[in-house]
Amino acid sequence: MPARAAVLLALALVLAGCGPASKSDEVATSASPTPSAKPTDPVKKKHRTKAPTSLPTPDITVPNLSLPPSSKGMVFGGDVSWPQCPKGMGIPQKRTLGLPMPLASSKFVILGLTNGPSFVANPCLADQVQWVRERHVMAAAYAVHSWPDAKTVQRYGNKGPYDGSSRLGALSNVGYQQSLFDVRTMRSAGLPSPIIWLDVESVPYFPWSSDLEANAAVIKGAAKGYVDAGYSIGAYGTTAIWQGIVGGLTFGIPEWRAAGQTSQAEALARCGPDRVIQGGDSVIAQWVEDGRDRNVTCPGTSSQMFRWFTQY
Repeated sequence: MPARAAVLLALALVLAGCGPASKSDEVATSASPTPSAKPTDPVKKKHRTKAPTSLPTPDITVPNLSLPPSSKGMVFGGDVSWPQCPKGMGIPQKRTLGLPMPLASSKFVILGLTNGPSFVANPCLADQVQWVRERHVMAAAYAVHSWPDAKTVQRYGNKGPYDGSSRLGALSNVGYQQSLFDVRTMRSAGLPSPIIWLDVESVPYFPWSSDLEANAAVIKGAAKGYVDAGYSIGAYGTTAIWQGIVGGLTFGIPEWRAAGQTSQAEALARCGPDRVIQGGDSVIAQWVEDGRDRNVTCPGTSSQMFRWFTQY
């Protein structure tokens, strides 16, 4: 599609260099695709998702997919990740919670690929994909990115398109490998998605550094990793959180804007031009209500759902 080609070309130009950081003038707000609430209807436990160490053999079976329908009004959905897995799964720092899956009325679901930090897969992603498939709703993917420790930089710093002899280049290569890991995880779970949303936020137990330029180098590499793998990308978060982590890094990519524990009305207000995260247009707004992450399309989005979702 011409529109998607233009976006990918623009991204390729942006990803060629890392811009200077700038300070946020907005008070930080907390927002995350993983709410805390009493579990009521978790996805059934079948098996754990194991991210392969290499790209899996392509499945020649043609999936039962179709283009998402266009709509003239708002479209409502949800998002899930490791907190919605059955209790007790995952890494020690991020044990799954058995939180409820999206409402039955949801028309789309955005699925998280990680178990909190990068290089750790959502332990029940395949079962969540099956949940979506059985309900014939639209689906897409998002991935949390996190600051790498010294061991991770040593392992991946020279593996990628950047000059690993420099600190920033090595960090960008780590971000690049984070995204390739996420792509393998997504494909292994059988989740097709036209876009992958970059989730840039504070990750408990895996904090970002105080060096905004270094943080931005990781995200810059992550963005290039997804684009090189053939995916469109978008940014999730808030203005304050984004700028507090990566400073003035801008891609001009579509935005999924978070409002936190609030209301649909407040979430829709985030679609406005005064809530820009990194220079892109608003696509989806998110709020947390009754223990679920709720989402709604921003004005003008619903007529192009094929750009953001795969229809099961």
